[in-house]
Amino acid sequence: MKNLYLLLFLLLCTLQGVSQQQIPLNEKKYVDSLESVLKQNKADSSKANASFLLVDYWKFKDTVKSKGYLLGGKKLAQKYPYYNALSLFYEGQYYFNWSPVKASAAFRKAADALAAFSNKRAYGNCAAAWFNYALMNKDQKGYDFVTTITLEKAIPNAEKADNPIMLAHYYTQLSTIFMNTYQFAKAGQYDQKAIDILEKAGPESSTLLFAYLSGVSIYCYDNKTALALPLLKKAELLLTAFPTSVNYTLYYYNEALYYTTTQQLEKALASTEKGLVLAKKYNQKQLYQQFFFRKYEIYSKQKEYSKARQILLDIIRDGTLTAEINDRAEIYAELAKTTGLMGSYKEAYNWLSKQKTLTDSIHKSQTQVKISELETKYRTVKNQEKIAALQAQNKHAALNTKNQRLYNWMLGLSCGFLLVTLAFVFTNARAKHKFAAQKEINYQQQLKELEQKQQLKVAKAMLDGEEHERERVARDLHDGLGGMLSGVKIGLSGWTSSNVGVSDDKDLHRIINQLDTSVSELRRIARNMVPETLLKFGLETALKDLSEFHMRDGLHIEYQAFDIDRNIPLAVQLHIYRIVQELISNAIKHASPKNVMLQCSQNGDIFFITLEDDGCGFDTTVLNNKKGMGLDNLQNRIAFLKGKFEIQSAINEGTTINIELNTNADG
Repeated sequence: MKNLYLLLFLLLCTLQGVSQQQIPLNEKKYVDSLESVLKQNKADSSKANASFLLVDYWKFKDTVKSKGYLLGGKKLAQKYPYYNALSLFYEGQYYFNWSPVKASAAFRKAADALAAFSNKRAYGNCAAAWFNYALMNKDQKGYDFVTTITLEKAIPNAEKADNPIMLAHYYTQLSTIFMNTYQFAKAGQYDQKAIDILEKAGPESSTLLFAYLSGVSIYCYDNKTALALPLLKKAELLLTAFPTSVNYTLYYYNEALYYTTTQQLEKALASTEKGLVLAKKYNQKQLYQQFFFRKYEIYSKQKEYSKARQILLDIIRDGTLTAEINDRAEIYAELAKTTGLMGSYKEAYNWLSKQKTLTDSIHKSQTQVKISELETKYRTVKNQEKIAALQAQNKHAALNTKNQRLYNWMLGLSCGFLLVTLAFVFTNARAKHKFAAQKEINYQQQLKELEQKQQLKVAKAMLDGEEHERERVARDLHDGLGGMLSGVKIGLSGWTSSNVGVSDDKDLHRIINQLDTSVSELRRIARNMVPETLLKFGLETALKDLSEFHMRDGLHIEYQAFDIDRNIPLAVQLHIYRIVQELISNAIKHASPKNVMLQCSQNGDIFFITLEDDGCGFDTTVLNNKKGMGLDNLQNRIAFLKGKFEIQSAINEGTTINIELNTNADG
């Protein structure tokens, strides 16, 4: 039974790679929605994210498609630091099933790159990168390494991500690790902990399905099949609505395990056959061979030793389960036992000899390691003896040298004292010269700082004056001239209604319509001068309203806001609003775009603005010799907020503008 457990646990560990996908059970709807994003006129960041998720979906089913989506996603992610980091994670997902070395390197790079981002989504992906990195190194570093990474890296990041489904997933992984090391009580506790979370937070998630099936395995191996059956039923109910799900392979494996444990061998055989069909369909090589080993166990229990023997021979011929020397030795031992039960004692002896040869080889390797350790210790002792002898000789020589040095020191001290005196005089003079020079530098620096502060005060006064003047003019236009024009319009309309003879005069109606248009234009100008939405509802709503106000037929403006603080000082909010207003106006006026994307986000005291358009673009070198009122105002506001300003553009390739502002710069 011990040998059987070893091979079954090898399968369960392999299946953890499948569970890393976290794909919804409704796979068709999931894939269709992602491919729809790629076909729509979405931002490159959204398309990159959809491409990466498709890399994960196809990594087991079709590696060619998976690689295609990986390359496409990397290209789309080039302009976005976060998605560039995320591309490393999905590169690891692409290599997951067939190149552990490359996958391990990619996951480790991804974990380091994603650590630079402090948002919930980045924490979640960082947790997955660390856990997958641990899985890729399990064979070399063992379960202790996987457990350490899970507890110290994966789970803390999942908690920061505030994602209960992800946290439960890692509890399930811990339960599998404890099961693989025969700690069934702990395994059951962690798995139940995961189930309790998932039945509330993700009742239809694939993560809950894996938790149910993990519990089935734990209780079957712990001979508690009464506890395993309810979990198997729940897993079956969860999968019923999704008959084409790739997760049925894992379900049939656990169903076969349950039936085998409860001695329902015909049912176990039927479940195994179903699993073989799906494992072959989904190219799950390891799982495909493990189903054959399950058939071997069933045939052995049914005493059909000939069939059992043939399955083991086929497993050896395939080589998937015998790649490791320990597993190969166990298979040989099972063949020796099976052929012995068939009465083929010579063949059984041959298989037992092969198994013994492998066992001796394993022991020999272990013995060689021990001998090497002893040899190293012996050499260390000998080296220490040589070192002790050399140290004794050195002490004797050192004593003779010490007396000679004492005399030399007395002579040297006399000379040294003279040199120190001279050096002190020289150093003192040099220090005075440096102090004077540094004093002059500090004075110039203070003058420069005072000048910069004065410039900031002047700029603030100019900007504040401009805003006050805008507010005054807007109020006069709206309340004064706007009210007068509205009164004239109402008067004309009333006079027209009361004088039947002129009510049909087309010229008069045209004049009234022109007057109505003038009132609307006047209110538009006043609205642009004083953004009332900003004062009433805050910056995020005002920017959204500004974007929607400029949209028209043939021009779509997509506005995206991330983590904007509502407590930014009002003066700073107004400056940011004016900057965005100038950017959109310039894009519409000079670039003639069809699509504009505005992204605004905040990280601490830094506010980021990115504006992209697909307009005609321009040669940025002309900015060195050409300045306009709009660009000057824009640069003054950015400088006032101690910001950075970058323009990327080329003719016929659109324009991208990136701005960073300090929200604490005001005042």
